[in-house]
Amino acid sequence: MSDTPPPPTPSDKQSEAEFDPEIEEDDLYDQIMAGTALPEPPRPINWNLLSSGDAEAEWLALNQWVDWLRRTYGLPASVVPPFWHRHPELVWELSALHLHWIASYDPEQSASGPIAWHTDFAAARDRLREWVATCGTRIDRDRPTRQTIWPGEDPQSPVEDETIPDRAEDFICFVAADVQARQEIEDEFLRARRSANHAL
Repeated sequence: MSDTPPPPTPSDKQSEAEFDPEIEEDDLYDQIMAGTALPEPPRPINWNLLSSGDAEAEWLALNQWVDWLRRTYGLPASVVPPFWHRHPELVWELSALHLHWIASYDPEQSASGPIAWHTDFAAARDRLREWVATCGTRIDRDRPTRQTIWPGEDPQSPVEDETIPDRAEDFICFVAADVQARQEIEDEFLRARRSANHAL
């Protein structure tokens, strides 16, 4: 077994509101309709639309889970490389696999959920191997994934390998930059909205 503790599952989290046997039926209905009586089910994560705050939380949760995954299953860098966070194709795949894992191990799930996850995990490993080979990331260095330039598009800047001595530090800097970029977009949107309101 891995020395790394497993990431939290939905059963480890308390719902925001517990059912109370003394509660009136109308109050229970109101809580259900307000979405506070039951814990939220896992939802798909669209990395393109996350706010700065949500993105930071999702990055940290995914990083913790990927670290648990690679240690638990002894995954080589050809499947889950250290710098997966720098490659959107790997982020989307690992994020989907993470959500699938959460749903499969939910206490309300069918007992066949875990074997279904392992079946899909086998297929995901093949895709991860292909993308890792294509993008060129390695155990100690990384480079941006090369893009195919279509007619009429500007050529891509030269792609060079970058040696990265500390993976944890690189991840923190990467997430901070991503969160900052999202925050700037949000701030610009709010400034434009305020300007539009003042113009009315």
